[in-house]
Amino acid sequence: QLQLVESGGGLVQPGGSLRLSCAASGGTLDYYAIGWFRQAPGKEREGVSCISRIGGTRSYADSVKGRFTISRDSGKNMIYLEMNSLKPEDTAVYYCAASRGVGNCFRVPYDYWGQGTQVTVSS
Repeated sequence: QLQLVESGGGLVQPGGSLRLSCAASGGTLDYYAIGWFRQAPGKEREGVSCISRIGGTRSYADSVKGRFTISRDSGKNMIYLEMNSLKPEDTAVYYCAASRGVGNCFRVPYDYWGQGTQVTVSS
């Protein structure tokens, strides 16, 4: 059974940067679509960025495009989300997830989820 554990969240000032990490065990991430999602209090969970299972196409939400970068380290079986130029609107719990689906990585169902890590952007 694939398990995912996020880390790297914290408090950062507007304009600052954070790097989130997600460690996988029980499976190889190369065989999954992978993604980062976030949920702010009182709001629905939204997709932030993902990499498709076949082809490795990277996708980003319009709100983070140009500021966030998703990456995968196959040797370490980990995924990362580098966040730059952070805004208060980025404040949320961030989750990594994996899917066996094929196609647009924002459309496939995600079956495996981490526990989440809090990111707070405030001065």
